[in-house]
Amino acid sequence: MNVFDLREQLVRDYSSYIGSFINIRDPRIREYVDEKLSGGLLWPDPLIQINPAFEPGHWVDELVAQGLLHSTCNTVFRRKSESNPVGDRFRFHKHQEDAIRAARSGENYVLTTGTGSGKSLAYIVPIVDYVLRHGSGHGVQAIIVYPMNALANSQLGELKKFLSLGFPDGRGPVTFERYTGQENDEEKRRIMSNPPDILLTNYIMLELILTRPEERRTLVNAAQGLRFLVLDELHTYRGRQGADVSMLVRRVRTTLNATNLQCIGTSATISSTGGIAQQRQDVADVATKLFGDVVLPENIIGETLRRSTQQVEFNQSGSQAALRERVLTRQSSSSYPDLIADPLAAWVETNLGLRTDETGTIRRARPRSLQGTDGAASQLSQETGLPEATCLAALV
Repeated sequence: MNVFDLREQLVRDYSSYIGSFINIRDPRIREYVDEKLSGGLLWPDPLIQINPAFEPGHWVDELVAQGLLHSTCNTVFRRKSESNPVGDRFRFHKHQEDAIRAARSGENYVLTTGTGSGKSLAYIVPIVDYVLRHGSGHGVQAIIVYPMNALANSQLGELKKFLSLGFPDGRGPVTFERYTGQENDEEKRRIMSNPPDILLTNYIMLELILTRPEERRTLVNAAQGLRFLVLDELHTYRGRQGADVSMLVRRVRTTLNATNLQCIGTSATISSTGGIAQQRQDVADVATKLFGDVVLPENIIGETLRRSTQQVEFNQSGSQAALRERVLTRQSSSSYPDLIADPLAAWVETNLGLRTDETGTIRRARPRSLQGTDGAASQLSQETGLPEATCLAALV
């Protein structure tokens, strides 16, 4: 599937829908409106950002050997599938490992990384490790709060992959359940009669759990002394909703007698101003307000990125000539070694994927459009001396 073609088809369909109920009699007004609509008034050019590569951390079995993880984690956290339930050896990203190490301190922490960075393992691994060390079946040890049921459903699938596949009868060493309001009465009774180690929910249902008599007799009683509270997608809780969630966290702490509660958050970047130190402080301040407990700036964990392609200085004549030839030929790479040596791939990663900040740290590049005066095609045209249309065709 070509994502650019898909976008164009969606725009055409939506444009046809909009036009079906616009009937302007005055030709001058109709001409003006048509001009604006065709110019992208309602559907501006898409912003493009390349998902970067992450600096690798240790393998699971290496962290088990170091004593950082329980030995059973090497059976749980593997690359599994229905066709390969035992799975293959698993390696963490560096930011995932940083989060696991931060969890062992018992202090609150937040992982702020981008899309596709595996944020959920930043809390799932420490929670599973804790249950493995202290034993399953001692009530609800962790409550994970999602802003949308779709996220809870997705995470349920991931937990099944790790904690069900590869184990006899699909019963792993740590139990988990989703309790979001989607369950029927039979499922609710089953969960309340046998509370899991890990409970997936949303903030509205968590409020109901704390207040409804039946859940208070079962789930609330089972969660006394709660060890972990996770707020996934922390950045979504703003304004009044943020205040509601903040008060909910305080009620959880009080109602569940959670005197040793460790709060964990995951988030996209909340702050984009100042340097890294200021951004960490900003995130720590927001998380402290939400959790009602101190989150130290040093426990704000960001992603560590690395280049996938070769570093190329495109201001040199040889590199410019290679880039120009690549744009003209539009011959795609047939293998990964060819891709990482491809001058156009290197240019795309440099300009659409990564940037280097004032400290020399590799960060994600800002999203930008392909077309327009500030678009990537215009920049590539200026650097190669080729027509912008040619450059745009090479990029897409």
